[in-house]
Amino acid sequence: MNTLPLVGIAPKLIELDSTDSIWENISGTDEIQYFWLGRQFYQPIWELQKQLHAKRVYGEISDVILLVEHEHVYTFGKNADTNNLLNSKPKNAEVVQIDRGGEVTYHGPGQLVCYPIIDLHDYKMSVSWYMRMLENVVIDCLQSYGIESGRKEGLTGVWVGDDKICAMGVRLSRWVTMHGFAFNLNPDMTYFDGMIPCGIFEYGVTSLQELDIHFSSIDIQTEIMKLFNNYLSKNTNEV
Repeated sequence: MNTLPLVGIAPKLIELDSTDSIWENISGTDEIQYFWLGRQFYQPIWELQKQLHAKRVYGEISDVILLVEHEHVYTFGKNADTNNLLNSKPKNAEVVQIDRGGEVTYHGPGQLVCYPIIDLHDYKMSVSWYMRMLENVVIDCLQSYGIESGRKEGLTGVWVGDDKICAMGVRLSRWVTMHGFAFNLNPDMTYFDGMIPCGIFEYGVTSLQELDIHFSSIDIQTEIMKLFNNYLSKNTNEV
């Protein structure tokens, strides 16, 4: 078993008693604020993203990054092929059509889902830069555990060999971001059998657990926050 402790100081993660309490905790700071939402159904968090996005567009709040674990759900991107969700899918998972790009994606317990609501005017107004930054956050986190990962040409997400460990899909409006990535820590992998992940036939899906990596979810969250702060330094425009 491979394990490597995470080191370094990360920003504060605010754990909320309820999603409504986020409005009591958002401050006027210029720093990125990180919120842990716990285990939540998909729809309420999507609505929360929309509210935060609108406030960020109008400069009423600073950048926010939500961390959450969802109940079982399959989501379709705007132009997704619904045939990529199979009849064999588990019956206890919701199916939701949403406004991000990309194909069908699964979210569920055992995934760390990350939703940055950030204004790219403050960093670099480039969709490709933003996507590469998200990928780098996960790649660097995996490297902290001694896992070599990377990209596949023409495809989004982060890959370990030919298996995807982190799916990504985003939406930008007025250069403020929504949606983000789903990082497979120890989900029930049978839910991936109910779909053609991201519409890709030839490759598989994996997780930290399948890679026999010993980890703490709290340590993963801490490292992800630290890496976001590094990449989203106001003076950092390259990834």
